[in-house]
Amino acid sequence: MNKIYKSIVIPGIIKQMNRHRALQLLTDIKEAIAGTEQDFTSGSMRRAIFLLAVPMVLEMLMESTFAVFDIYFVTKLGPDAIATVGLTESLITIVYAIGVGLSMATTALVSRRIGEKDPEKAARAAFQSIITGLAVSFLIAIPGMIFAKDLMRMMGANDTIVNEMSSYTSIMLGGNAVIMMLFIINAVFRSSGDAAISFRVLVIANLLNIILDPLLIFGIGPFPELGITGAAIATNTGRGLAVLYQLYLLFYGKGRVRLSAKNIAIRMETIRQVLKLSAGGIGQYLIATSSWIGLYRIISEFGSEALAGYTIAIRIVIFALMPAWGISNAASTLVGQNLGAGKPDRAEKSVWVVSRINMFYMGLVSILLVLLPGMFIGIFAEDTGFAESGVVALRTVSYGLIFYGLGMVVVQSFNGAGDTITPTKINFVIFWLIEIPLAYILAMMTGMGEQGVYYSIIIAESLMTLAAVYYFRKGKWKLKQV
Repeated sequence: MNKIYKSIVIPGIIKQMNRHRALQLLTDIKEAIAGTEQDFTSGSMRRAIFLLAVPMVLEMLMESTFAVFDIYFVTKLGPDAIATVGLTESLITIVYAIGVGLSMATTALVSRRIGEKDPEKAARAAFQSIITGLAVSFLIAIPGMIFAKDLMRMMGANDTIVNEMSSYTSIMLGGNAVIMMLFIINAVFRSSGDAAISFRVLVIANLLNIILDPLLIFGIGPFPELGITGAAIATNTGRGLAVLYQLYLLFYGKGRVRLSAKNIAIRMETIRQVLKLSAGGIGQYLIATSSWIGLYRIISEFGSEALAGYTIAIRIVIFALMPAWGISNAASTLVGQNLGAGKPDRAEKSVWVVSRINMFYMGLVSILLVLLPGMFIGIFAEDTGFAESGVVALRTVSYGLIFYGLGMVVVQSFNGAGDTITPTKINFVIFWLIEIPLAYILAMMTGMGEQGVYYSIIIAESLMTLAAVYYFRKGKWKLKQV
């Protein structure tokens, strides 16, 4: 009888349990993508993280896909068109910086109000963030459209780009409001717990862009052949229609945050709060971006092959990091909502649980990129000269990814709590005062060459993680009022 129990009954129970877990996983995935009414301030922590992280990861992948398809079609127009997109993206960095900063402020305010079970105040905060974003985008749009040629000339563009292709820059800067709104309104959805809506919005924007890009660039069917100008129109149209969908959902959808006529009022006190919180987020983005420019400048001393290899390696790393950013965003929302609910211990616990998940993912990525860098570099680089440089860059930088996975989550947790200043200070010290000087010393004064720059990246990101964990453990973020 005992043998029968062990050989038949126990395996049957295990099989049944595995089937139940698989069905539960499929149910959770479906709920995560379709949208959930889960209260993230109570119940299973792991399930809350899963329901938030899945759509956020997919959203980040959509964001990276957008850039890949855009540049894919533009490459068919030649090097001047590619250069136009690259130079314009450099100018639009300021738009991304402000959008990121405002989205951080929005996340902190909306998630806190949702945690307090006050969706009405969350809606008020959301509207003030939207108004602030529109005002700032207007200040960028007017000079951007008028002085597009001058800006491109200032960036070092040749006469062909300035005279024949600067319409792309004019349209992109003139329509920067759609970028700003995508950032801010998706932050409203994410921070309220409706992350699945953010994902659906980017799916719509991407599909429209993928369809419109070839039609307007190459003049397929009844559409005019607009070249690089068509790429700008396609991108802004796709994003613009996605923003209209966002607004429709805010006013008429069934999400946690809904706008109504009584929310349509300008409240300067809230706007000042939004601007104060966003200042730290803008600072974080600009400090990180400018530090990468400094590293590029140092690597350029070792020739175009080293620079090309590094560029490709970093693009691969950034693509691999996208899911990690989605996971980190889940921590930001959980921290804000649980602080609003008066549960700082649950907020802290969520950070450590998300950190372990992110480190596990980054560990897998690190192993893959360290063992098979040539395979990934080979997708982009057939030239053996800079392919070899890319392999060295990718392998070296990837050694530090697992530890960086922890730092990403902790930094986003500060932002979710409304403490955007602490990460800004950490970034300034680590990336400007340590990373860039260290990169110069290792690369130029020790004989390491460009590999010294790669080592400085690992060291700086590890120090950033240690500093973030140190200040996080001190717990002052729990007392932050927003």
